[in-house]
Amino acid sequence: MSDCLKPGLDGDDLQLIERLHGGLPLCDHPFAQVGAELGMDEDEVIERLQRLLAQGVLTRFGPLYQIEKAGGCFVLAALEVPPERFDEVAALVNAEGEVAHNYQREHALNMWFVVAAESAAQADDALARIGRSTGLKVHAFPKEREYFVEFRMPLDRTMVEAGRAE
Repeated sequence: MSDCLKPGLDGDDLQLIERLHGGLPLCDHPFAQVGAELGMDEDEVIERLQRLLAQGVLTRFGPLYQIEKAGGCFVLAALEVPPERFDEVAALVNAEGEVAHNYQREHALNMWFVVAAESAAQADDALARIGRSTGLKVHAFPKEREYFVEFRMPLDRTMVEAGRAE
């Protein structure tokens, strides 16, 4: 089975993920409306989302904001982590409440993460704490410009039904 498929992920899960990827309806009962579109009831939609989050299939579910317009700050940052310390350092970085997400890259700077804070000073504090806790130099790349990148990867129902990626 492909690493991208989790046990218990079915075609209805994929259909729900694809439907919600583009947005949630702006109405009094958005999960009921999505459910009606997909042949599910509101409770099933919510239960599936909770399960997908608990399984780690989805890492987050919620809106994206232009935080700077609300006075906040985003900073892309990177570390050069010795391979034998990667898991340890990832745990230290992820323990910081301001860290939105973290990922590994094949590069000298092999750990990248995003710090989201209510102010530039709070972002700087989080980056400093990460530097102290890891003992590594934090390379910070403050956001200079807004880009809209809507990455969508089509989900193939046959991947789940076959139990493998083609």
